[in-house]
Amino acid sequence: MKHGRGADTPPFRVMDVIAAANAAERARPPGAPRVLRLEVGQPGQGAPASARAAAAAALTRGDTMGYTEALGISSLRARIARHYADWYGLDIPASRIAVTNGASGAFSLAFLACFDQGDRIAMAAPYYPPYVNTLTALGMRPVVVPCGPETRFQLTAAKLDSLSPRPDGVIVASPANPAGTMLHADELTGLAEFCAARGIRLISDEIYHGLTYDQPPSSAARFAGAVVVNSFSKYFCMTGWRVGWMVLPDDLVRPVERLAQNLTISASHIAQVAAEAAFADAPELDARVASYRRSRDRLLAALPAGWQAAAPEGAFYLYIDLGAGADSEATARILLDRHGIAAAPGIDFDAARGQRFLRLSYAGAEDAMAEAATRLAGLGD
Repeated sequence: MKHGRGADTPPFRVMDVIAAANAAERARPPGAPRVLRLEVGQPGQGAPASARAAAAAALTRGDTMGYTEALGISSLRARIARHYADWYGLDIPASRIAVTNGASGAFSLAFLACFDQGDRIAMAAPYYPPYVNTLTALGMRPVVVPCGPETRFQLTAAKLDSLSPRPDGVIVASPANPAGTMLHADELTGLAEFCAARGIRLISDEIYHGLTYDQPPSSAARFAGAVVVNSFSKYFCMTGWRVGWMVLPDDLVRPVERLAQNLTISASHIAQVAAEAAFADAPELDARVASYRRSRDRLLAALPAGWQAAAPEGAFYLYIDLGAGADSEATARILLDRHGIAAAPGIDFDAARGQRFLRLSYAGAEDAMAEAATRLAGLGD
């Protein structure tokens, strides 16, 4: 029987690691050390108090949880617009906000609204794997630009200018997964101006905004023509609720709405109610960011000899260089099987160079991250 193009989509390997870690935990003998989950960027503490309370209250009242408008509940869109005024000093009308089924749903809508089959979309390597895999499944052509420590694993205007032919689109991420690095304000401006001058659509992945340690992030929402993707999964700790959003230029609002009407109808109603309430929990959420910083510092101090990683500026990942000749998949298997630490192999994030890298997420509960640091420090014993 015929298979479509999407049938050959490569795996998102970290999801396979999740399955392996779940199996290891189920098989763990009573009293044996627990499996520590450093493979996935999932906050360990769950949705904040106001979000949970709002969802419970809606269910207790017996509110009808049906379809919403394709672009989301109007009050949530307005609250997200206010968020841009509060955090960035930007006046973004609610009409330009689209609520989506997580950031993953937002990327699919953005790619379909912005690009055609065969279009070339550039991004830095290392990268978030679903960028490449989703674009490929949709018939678009990822253009992977190798980036290293000299640019903090981020794209630059000079790197884009060297591409021939010129790409139709560019994806940037700040803070980035897996490296945790940021595009500073002047760098983001340079990239946005480069793209605008050449008619290149810029898509900015900002799902880790709020998770920064030394300087505030800069949003591409201030640039005309840019598409911004964000989510309630990371700073707001609501991964399983599957609510994200987009900030769209005016010319893409109706195209994205039409696509959403047909592909997803709407994001979950109850999840949108909870997401709107989550904005009230900034003190609780900021305390969690402080705990990530402490976990970051513990893990950095515990890395075995020969493992190198710069302190991330944001997000909650260490992207560790294991050294030339390393095999990140074999290392990840050893860590899980022998030491009870689930980690993501770097090959997931960079097909050409990723075998020498390993990604550790420190999004989990602080006590688990402290235990992971102790286990890592003992690897050389």
